[in-house]
Amino acid sequence: MQITRSSLDTAKGPADRFTGDVYIDPVAAAPAPSRVSAGLVHFMPGARTHWHRHPLGQTVFVTEGVGLCQRRGGPVEVIRPGDRVLFEADEEYWHGAAPNRLMVHQALNEADADHDLVHWLTPVTDEEEEYAAVPATD
Repeated sequence: MQITRSSLDTAKGPADRFTGDVYIDPVAAAPAPSRVSAGLVHFMPGARTHWHRHPLGQTVFVTEGVGLCQRRGGPVEVIRPGDRVLFEADEEYWHGAAPNRLMVHQALNEADADHDLVHWLTPVTDEEEEYAAVPATD
């Protein structure tokens, strides 16, 4: 057993990866041979990731608020506390907060010597086919 006391400050998500105000707290970065890392990510209303993909996939577990996610070519989906979203390996997608609500999620990732953690792509636009395409009933 190993207990690690957090000595890291909350980090602001960089503008070349996120739109809006996003704050990240590291949760886990297990030493090899483990490939798992985890972070607690806070998205302020309207904030979101850029399009991206994880070579080994990613799971997010929503803990608070209301969020949105979309895989390339698919509809925008609403996500709420308790929802788990599995993004498949190399699937292009984005996720973030709804326009008027914050969203917090736990992000679980894998990486190893042969696979990068993430590949960042282009920003998500406010146009109808991306961020603004929120389901009318939600």
